[in-house]
Amino acid sequence: MIKSLIYGATALAVSTLPALAEWRFSDGQMPIAFIQANNMTLELQCDRIRFAPAGYEDSEDIVAKQAMSIRFMKNGATEVGAFQVGQVNATVEIADNYPVEVLFREEADYAFVLDQISANAVLNLSMIDQDISYGIFDLRGSAAAIRSLRSACTGSGQQAVASMEAPEGVVYCGGGQIKRQIEYRILDNSSDQWDARVTINGETQRAMTSYSYFGNAETPKDFVVALLAEYAPELLIFRNGNENWLEFGDYRYDQCN
Repeated sequence: MIKSLIYGATALAVSTLPALAEWRFSDGQMPIAFIQANNMTLELQCDRIRFAPAGYEDSEDIVAKQAMSIRFMKNGATEVGAFQVGQVNATVEIADNYPVEVLFREEADYAFVLDQISANAVLNLSMIDQDISYGIFDLRGSAAAIRSLRSACTGSGQQAVASMEAPEGVVYCGGGQIKRQIEYRILDNSSDQWDARVTINGETQRAMTSYSYFGNAETPKDFVVALLAEYAPELLIFRNGNENWLEFGDYRYDQCN
Protein backbone atom coordinates (compact mmCIF):
# COMPACT_ATOMS: atom_id res chain seq x y z
CA MET A 1 0.00 0.00 0.00
CA ILE A 2 1.54 3.31 -1.07
CA LYS A 3 -0.30 6.10 0.59
CA SER A 4 0.48 9.15 2.67
CA LEU A 5 -1.22 11.66 4.90
CA ILE A 6 0.33 15.11 5.00
CA TYR A 7 -0.34 17.21 8.08
CA GLY A 8 0.24 20.88 7.47
CA ALA A 9 -0.08 23.19 4.49
CA THR A 10 1.58 21.71 1.44
CA ALA A 11 0.96 23.89 -1.58
CA LEU A 12 0.15 22.21 -4.86
CA ALA A 13 0.20 24.22 -8.04
CA VAL A 14 -2.59 23.24 -10.42
CA SER A 15 -3.50 24.73 -13.73
CA THR A 16 -7.23 23.99 -13.77
CA LEU A 17 -10.18 24.43 -11.44
CA PRO A 18 -12.17 21.55 -9.93
CA ALA A 19 -14.99 20.13 -12.00
CA LEU A 20 -18.08 21.63 -10.35
CA ALA A 21 -21.00 19.22 -10.44
CA GLU A 22 -23.22 17.19 -8.16
CA TRP A 23 -22.18 13.81 -6.85
CA ARG A 24 -24.82 11.16 -7.45
CA PHE A 25 -25.48 7.58 -6.44
CA SER A 26 -27.06 4.88 -8.58
CA ASP A 27 -28.33 1.71 -6.90
CA GLY A 28 -28.62 -0.59 -9.89
CA GLN A 29 -27.22 -4.02 -10.64
CA MET A 30 -23.80 -2.40 -10.20
CA PRO A 31 -23.98 0.33 -7.49
CA ILE A 32 -21.93 3.43 -8.31
CA ALA A 33 -21.18 6.85 -6.87
CA PHE A 34 -20.22 9.23 -9.65
CA ILE A 35 -19.68 12.78 -10.85
CA GLN A 36 -19.75 14.13 -14.42
CA ALA A 37 -18.38 17.55 -15.32
CA ASN A 38 -16.14 19.33 -17.83
CA ASN A 39 -16.19 16.36 -20.25
CA MET A 40 -14.88 14.07 -17.51
CA THR A 41 -16.45 11.30 -15.44
CA LEU A 42 -15.31 9.75 -12.18
CA GLU A 43 -17.12 6.59 -11.08
CA LEU A 44 -16.64 4.72 -7.81
CA GLN A 45 -17.76 1.09 -7.78
CA CYS A 46 -17.70 -1.52 -5.01
CA ASP A 47 -14.10 -2.54 -5.71
CA ARG A 48 -12.70 -0.16 -8.30
CA ILE A 49 -12.53 3.34 -9.76
CA ARG A 50 -13.31 4.28 -13.34
CA PHE A 51 -12.07 7.61 -14.66
CA ALA A 52 -12.79 9.02 -18.11
CA PRO A 53 -10.52 12.05 -18.63
CA ALA A 54 -11.33 14.76 -21.15
CA GLY A 55 -8.84 13.38 -23.66
CA TYR A 56 -8.28 9.78 -24.73
CA GLU A 57 -4.54 10.44 -24.80
CA ASP A 58 -4.66 10.87 -21.02
CA SER A 59 -6.24 7.40 -20.67
CA GLU A 60 -3.47 5.96 -22.83
CA ASP A 61 -0.81 7.76 -20.76
CA ILE A 62 -2.14 6.41 -17.44
CA VAL A 63 -2.31 2.85 -18.75
CA ALA A 64 1.12 3.10 -20.39
CA LYS A 65 2.65 4.26 -17.10
CA GLN A 66 0.49 1.77 -15.13
CA ALA A 67 0.39 4.50 -12.50
CA MET A 68 -1.51 7.55 -11.30
CA SER A 69 -1.45 9.77 -8.22
CA ILE A 70 -4.73 10.19 -6.33
CA ARG A 71 -4.29 13.40 -4.34
CA PHE A 72 -6.68 14.60 -1.66
CA MET A 73 -6.97 18.33 -1.02
CA LYS A 74 -8.77 20.25 1.71
CA ASN A 75 -9.09 23.17 -0.71
CA GLY A 76 -7.87 24.13 -4.18
CA ALA A 77 -4.23 24.48 -3.10
CA THR A 78 -3.48 22.39 0.02
CA GLU A 79 -2.82 18.67 -0.31
CA VAL A 80 -3.43 16.63 2.84
CA GLY A 81 -2.93 13.08 1.56
CA ALA A 82 -2.24 10.93 -1.48
CA PHE A 83 -2.40 7.39 -2.79
CA GLN A 84 0.11 6.35 -5.46
CA VAL A 85 -1.51 3.83 -7.80
CA GLY A 86 0.95 1.37 -9.34
CA GLN A 87 1.44 -2.25 -10.33
CA VAL A 88 2.19 -3.21 -6.73
CA ASN A 89 -1.24 -2.24 -5.40
CA ALA A 90 -3.63 -2.14 -8.38
CA THR A 91 -4.41 -3.27 -11.90
CA VAL A 92 -4.72 -0.34 -14.34
CA GLU A 93 -6.35 -0.83 -17.74
CA ILE A 94 -8.67 0.75 -20.29
CA ALA A 95 -12.24 -0.50 -19.90
CA ASP A 96 -15.08 -0.13 -22.42
CA ASN A 97 -12.67 1.52 -24.89
CA TYR A 98 -12.23 4.76 -22.96
CA PRO A 99 -12.34 4.97 -19.16
CA VAL A 100 -9.31 4.10 -17.09
CA GLU A 101 -10.16 1.36 -14.61
CA VAL A 102 -8.20 1.01 -11.36
CA LEU A 103 -8.86 -2.30 -9.59
CA PHE A 104 -7.36 -2.31 -6.10
CA ARG A 105 -5.62 -5.42 -4.80
CA GLU A 106 -6.24 -4.69 -1.12
CA GLU A 107 -9.54 -3.76 0.49
CA ALA A 108 -7.71 -1.50 2.93
CA ASP A 109 -6.22 0.56 0.09
CA TYR A 110 -9.58 1.23 -1.51
CA ALA A 111 -11.14 1.96 1.88
CA PHE A 112 -8.42 4.57 2.46
CA VAL A 113 -9.16 6.20 -0.90
CA LEU A 114 -12.91 6.30 -0.24
CA ASP A 115 -12.38 7.69 3.26
CA GLN A 116 -10.19 10.49 1.96
CA ILE A 117 -12.59 11.36 -0.87
CA SER A 118 -15.39 11.59 1.68
CA ALA A 119 -13.40 13.78 4.07
CA ASN A 120 -11.88 16.34 1.70
CA ALA A 121 -12.96 19.10 -0.67
CA VAL A 122 -11.03 18.49 -3.89
CA LEU A 123 -9.66 15.41 -5.65
CA ASN A 124 -6.73 15.72 -8.05
CA LEU A 125 -5.92 12.78 -10.34
CA SER A 126 -2.46 13.51 -11.64
CA MET A 127 0.66 12.10 -13.26
CA ILE A 128 2.73 9.94 -10.97
CA ASP A 129 5.96 11.85 -11.60
CA GLN A 130 4.82 15.41 -12.32
CA ASP A 131 2.43 18.06 -11.02
CA ILE A 132 0.28 17.69 -14.14
CA SER A 133 -3.39 16.90 -13.60
CA TYR A 134 -5.51 14.52 -15.61
CA GLY A 135 -8.61 15.77 -13.81
CA ILE A 136 -9.69 17.73 -10.72
CA PHE A 137 -13.06 17.13 -9.05
CA ASP A 138 -15.10 18.99 -6.45
CA LEU A 139 -15.89 16.57 -3.61
CA ARG A 140 -18.89 18.35 -2.13
CA GLY A 141 -21.64 15.74 -1.74
CA SER A 142 -19.24 12.82 -2.20
CA ALA A 143 -19.53 11.67 1.43
CA ALA A 144 -23.27 10.99 1.14
CA ALA A 145 -22.83 9.23 -2.20
CA ILE A 146 -20.04 7.04 -0.80
CA ARG A 147 -22.11 6.13 2.28
CA SER A 148 -24.86 4.93 -0.05
CA LEU A 149 -22.32 3.06 -2.18
CA ARG A 150 -20.83 1.25 0.80
CA SER A 151 -24.25 0.32 2.12
CA ALA A 152 -25.34 -1.02 -1.28
CA CYS A 153 -22.11 -2.98 -1.79
CA THR A 154 -22.40 -4.59 1.64
CA GLY A 155 -26.10 -5.31 1.20
CA SER A 156 -25.59 -6.90 -2.21
CA GLY A 157 -22.88 -9.17 -0.87
CA GLN A 158 -20.33 -7.89 -3.38
CA GLN A 159 -16.74 -8.10 -2.27
CA ALA A 160 -14.99 -4.80 -1.70
CA VAL A 161 -12.00 -5.98 -3.73
CA ALA A 162 -11.91 -8.73 -6.34
CA SER A 163 -9.54 -11.60 -5.62
CA MET A 164 -6.57 -12.09 -7.92
CA GLU A 165 -6.45 -15.84 -7.22
CA ALA A 166 -6.65 -17.91 -10.39
CA PRO A 167 -10.14 -19.40 -10.80
CA GLU A 168 -8.52 -22.79 -11.17
CA GLY A 169 -7.27 -22.37 -7.60
CA VAL A 170 -3.72 -23.17 -8.69
CA VAL A 171 -0.47 -21.43 -7.75
CA TYR A 172 2.73 -22.57 -9.47
CA CYS A 173 6.18 -22.66 -7.86
CA GLY A 174 9.63 -23.85 -8.82
CA GLY A 175 11.91 -22.99 -11.70
CA GLY A 176 15.23 -24.66 -10.94
CA GLN A 177 17.80 -21.95 -10.25
CA ILE A 178 15.24 -19.14 -10.74
CA LYS A 179 12.54 -19.45 -8.09
CA ARG A 180 9.17 -17.90 -8.95
CA GLN A 181 5.57 -18.01 -7.74
CA ILE A 182 3.14 -17.70 -10.63
CA GLU A 183 -0.63 -17.33 -10.81
CA TYR A 184 -2.95 -16.54 -13.69
CA ARG A 185 -6.54 -15.42 -14.14
CA ILE A 186 -8.61 -15.57 -17.34
CA LEU A 187 -11.18 -12.78 -17.41
CA ASP A 188 -14.85 -13.61 -17.83
CA ASN A 189 -15.41 -10.38 -19.78
CA SER A 190 -12.69 -8.41 -21.55
CA SER A 191 -13.04 -5.24 -23.61
CA ASP A 192 -9.88 -5.92 -25.66
CA GLN A 193 -7.41 -8.66 -26.58
CA TRP A 194 -5.86 -8.64 -23.09
CA ASP A 195 -8.20 -11.28 -21.69
CA ALA A 196 -5.99 -12.65 -18.92
CA ARG A 197 -3.79 -11.51 -16.04
CA VAL A 198 -0.52 -13.12 -15.00
CA THR A 199 1.04 -12.54 -11.56
CA ILE A 200 4.74 -13.38 -11.17
CA ASN A 201 6.20 -12.97 -7.69
CA GLY A 202 3.39 -10.58 -6.77
CA GLU A 203 3.64 -8.38 -9.90
CA THR A 204 0.65 -8.54 -12.25
CA GLN A 205 0.59 -7.81 -15.98
CA ARG A 206 -1.82 -8.22 -18.85
CA ALA A 207 -1.78 -11.28 -21.09
CA MET A 208 -3.55 -12.72 -24.13
CA THR A 209 -4.77 -16.30 -24.36
CA SER A 210 -3.99 -18.68 -27.21
CA TYR A 211 -5.59 -22.11 -27.40
CA SER A 212 -4.02 -23.15 -30.72
CA TYR A 213 -0.44 -23.61 -29.48
CA PHE A 214 0.82 -20.92 -31.84
CA GLY A 215 -0.96 -22.23 -34.90
CA ASN A 216 0.40 -25.78 -34.76
CA ALA A 217 -2.07 -28.35 -36.04
CA GLU A 218 -1.33 -30.73 -33.17
CA THR A 219 -0.96 -29.49 -29.62
CA PRO A 220 1.30 -31.22 -27.07
CA LYS A 221 -0.23 -33.75 -24.73
CA ASP A 222 -2.05 -32.18 -21.75
CA PHE A 223 -1.75 -28.63 -23.16
CA VAL A 224 -4.52 -26.27 -21.96
CA VAL A 225 -3.72 -22.70 -22.98
CA ALA A 226 -0.80 -20.39 -23.77
CA LEU A 227 -0.65 -17.01 -22.02
CA LEU A 228 1.16 -14.31 -23.99
CA ALA A 229 2.20 -11.88 -21.26
CA GLU A 230 2.85 -8.23 -22.04
CA TYR A 231 6.31 -8.03 -20.48
CA ALA A 232 7.38 -11.64 -20.03
CA PRO A 233 7.90 -14.81 -22.06
CA GLU A 234 4.84 -16.88 -22.87
CA LEU A 235 3.47 -19.28 -20.27
CA LEU A 236 2.28 -22.71 -21.39
CA ILE A 237 -0.37 -24.21 -19.10
CA PHE A 238 -0.74 -28.00 -18.79
CA ARG A 239 -3.12 -30.23 -16.88
CA ASN A 240 -3.45 -34.00 -16.51
CA GLY A 241 -6.10 -35.07 -14.02
CA ASN A 242 -5.19 -33.46 -10.70
CA GLU A 243 -1.68 -32.59 -11.87
CA ASN A 244 -1.13 -28.98 -12.94
CA TRP A 245 2.05 -27.40 -14.24
CA LEU A 246 3.30 -24.70 -16.57
CA GLU A 247 6.36 -23.97 -18.67
CA PHE A 248 7.87 -20.50 -18.42
CA GLY A 249 11.05 -19.84 -20.36
CA ASP A 250 13.28 -22.89 -19.91
CA TYR A 251 11.74 -23.98 -16.61
CA ARG A 252 8.82 -26.04 -15.40
CA TYR A 253 6.65 -24.85 -12.49
CA ASP A 254 4.42 -27.29 -10.62
CA GLN A 255 1.31 -26.71 -8.54
CA CYS A 256 2.32 -25.74 -4.99
CA ASN A 257 -1.00 -25.04 -3.18
